[in-house]
Amino acid sequence: MRILAERRTRPQRRPPPHAGRGLGKLIQGLEERFGQGPDVLRERWREIAGESLAMRTEPVKLIKSRTGGATLELKVDGPAAALIQHQAPEVLARVNLFLGEGSVAKLRIVQGRVKPPAALVQAAAAAKARRKRLQPLDAAQEADLQDGLAQAKDGPLKQALLRLGREVLRAEDDR
Repeated sequence: MRILAERRTRPQRRPPPHAGRGLGKLIQGLEERFGQGPDVLRERWREIAGESLAMRTEPVKLIKSRTGGATLELKVDGPAAALIQHQAPEVLARVNLFLGEGSVAKLRIVQGRVKPPAALVQAAAAAKARRKRLQPLDAAQEADLQDGLAQAKDGPLKQALLRLGREVLRAEDDR
């Protein structure tokens, strides 16, 4: 009994290792094997695609192919789908420049509602608020502008020139 009390017959159980220790190497291996996912593209999509395309498109997923490069699935606002289809080679070139040569071979366009990036929404709201705060020109500036356009015929062109002149004079006043 004394021998059994002093010696353990079974080895003591150790707690399992922390998951993060082995998981880091696994994730790094997967990233080397399969490349970066669409999350990286979403974060930097404005830089990759440009302002005008980023407002109308959103990367959804990368579909890996066994034979060659991946297929990038883009969600596009309905009317802009034809435009994106015509610009597909340029979009693919930009994405491959970011992800690495030959990473993406095809572009798959899916029509759907695209949420504009938060930065663009904030910029648009700031511009709208700035337009609402614009003060009218003083009487002398308005008279000079009207005199300058007195020879022009009444119509949409004259109205557009008046708006442009007012904006230019307001911009000069802000300096």
